[in-house]
Amino acid sequence: DMVFALPMFLAPVRFLRIFGWTCVDPIATRLVAAALFGIGIQSLLGRGENRATYRAMLTLKVIWSSTATLGIVWSIVQGAAPLAWLFAGTFAAFCGLWSYYRAQLSH
Repeated sequence: DMVFALPMFLAPVRFLRIFGWTCVDPIATRLVAAALFGIGIQSLLGRGENRATYRAMLTLKVIWSSTATLGIVWSIVQGAAPLAWLFAGTFAAFCGLWSYYRAQLSH
């Protein structure tokens, strides 16, 4: 989370152009970076917490990654750059991973 959040926050246009984005909204990009900071920092602070706290954190990550995946796919359907599939796949993979770990806490 933090590896992507920092450059997205500090240099959104320059960072996203590396990945082929030609039209970058710095406000929207920094909002995504803020979400990444929140998730990454909470993950760091929450390690070692009790089961309920960890489950709540995983629930947040599942909700965020699933809606991010949906939003990216929807944007692709509306004409976003094909490279967006890489991001959709990344968020979908994290959603699957976090869903798996969350399900393991139910056992």
